Amino acid sequence: MSDFEGEREGIWDEYDWERFLKQQDQRTEKYMELLEKYIDDPQRDEIIAREMGWTQVLGDGDWSAEVDALLDEDWHLQNDESSSQAEQKLTESFEDNILYRAAFGLTVWIDKLFDQNASLQNEPAAIKLATHAALASAKLAAALSDDDVDELGMTIAYLKRALKAITVSLDSAAKLLSEKLIAARQYAVLQQRLFQVRDGIITLMGEYRGEWRRRFGSEGYRG
Repeated sequence: MSDFEGEREGIWDEYDWERFLKQQDQRTEKYMELLEKYIDDPQRDEIIAREMGWTQVLGDGDWSAEVDALLDEDWHLQNDESSSQAEQKLTESFEDNILYRAAFGLTVWIDKLFDQNASLQNEPAAIKLATHAALASAKLAAALSDDDVDELGMTIAYLKRALKAITVSLDSAAKLLSEKLIAARQYAVLQQRLFQVRDGIITLMGEYRGEWRRRFGSEGYRG
């Protein structure tokens, strides 16, 4: 895939999707930097559109809707479904999944931990723990929201991102224990929940990779 912003061709594997998602991360970071830089400029939206290369919307008029729409297209791959249809599909796809429930339960448990010890809200390791646990939950939701035959690669790519987020959370939890910011009992429960999600992601990745090979064969698969 030499041009990820152009017309998609063929079936993408997890590595194609990883490259695409990385590109989108970079574009979103660039957009946010430009937005912060030009937030008070009356020509903000036109400047941002030019810097982002969105030449198709350069012209007269209010830019806000067009810029927001184009950014949304980058993230949603120009999905034809309406917002309500997409939300309904997402809810039906992942909310009942046992792995997603475990990940969501982890975020709830961490919130309660913060409620019990308000000082954790100012600790970098605790913030990283909570942020990446929530990120893992979000990436799982994205992975589990679509089992379409053509998007197995995207599913695996999102699972790998969820796994990376959980790994960061595990490191953060260990740091909280080493700095005696949480009790050994709290760490034991937290570690058990984190490992439950981590192991579930690894298992699911194996299942989806096996399904990929079953559907498309091993030729061309780089896993």
